[in-house]
Amino acid sequence: MSQSRLTAAALRGAVDLSALKRPAPAPAPSLPTGAGPSAPGAPTGQFVVAGSDATFQDVAQNSTRWPVVVVLWSARLAESAQYVDVMGQVAQAYAGRFQVVSIDVDSNPGLLRAFQIQSVPSVLGLIQGQPVPLFVGALPPAEVAPWIDELLKLAVQYGITGRAPGGDPQPDDTDARVEEEPISPLHEAAYAAIEAGDYDAAVAAYEEALRLDPRDADAKLGLGQVELLRRTQGVDLAAARAAAAADPSDVEAAILVADLDVLGGHVEDAFARLVDLVRVTSGDDRARARTHLLGLFDVVGASDPRVIAGRKALTSALF
Repeated sequence: MSQSRLTAAALRGAVDLSALKRPAPAPAPSLPTGAGPSAPGAPTGQFVVAGSDATFQDVAQNSTRWPVVVVLWSARLAESAQYVDVMGQVAQAYAGRFQVVSIDVDSNPGLLRAFQIQSVPSVLGLIQGQPVPLFVGALPPAEVAPWIDELLKLAVQYGITGRAPGGDPQPDDTDARVEEEPISPLHEAAYAAIEAGDYDAAVAAYEEALRLDPRDADAKLGLGQVELLRRTQGVDLAAARAAAAADPSDVEAAILVADLDVLGGHVEDAFARLVDLVRVTSGDDRARARTHLLGLFDVVGASDPRVIAGRKALTSALF
């Protein structure tokens, strides 16, 4: 596949969803029955349901039973609304191995803020109530499939193997089948540490895995992701952005915002910020920005098209 593999590290820390509570006194209706109405103007499909600020806790709960793919769109941009239908067709092709949740960001400011949406459509996965950034923009179905395959593999690792309502198993559905791969004890230890919020222990487990097998690509990717989580733990996003804006030449401030952008799924923004910094700095500052950008390339994955584009932009900035 052309994109990087997803790991369990992606399940932790990207977005705090705890503030999205159901309004009192009456709980919001549950979405999993598959027949909930879509927001005005949103496409519908067999495996597509509507989500909102009020019902997102139900969506998160559903993701403990089957994988969820959230499509965030805007009623002001028809093309983004129509992309829900594309993802619904992909879900149909996978026989309901995941559910599509359609969210109009114009009508749901809580989710707009939580996911820091800057452009639509934006697509993310949800497993065990935790978001996994996938991609931004209207990718064609052929380019979506590798992302879905990796999301389903990650779901299997967490024991999430259910199908969305209406998704009856198909005996001949070999293309959509995801086989569970054995996980090494060190990777299991890293996943458990991430779940517990013990990033130091997760880093130690991945480092040991790499010591035993320097070619372990999943350990390298997981290590980069956990180190990113550890660097940004407890950081105030608004304060970090304000500091970077106040002094564009502050390398450390720019690096911190770039880390937060990658963690929030705004990969292109992170890369562009550091490439621009490389372009306008020199000496140690330039080396620091370049080195950190190369580290973020490893976090996202060398074969990711955004990394390929980022490397070209970095080369241009350097020479």
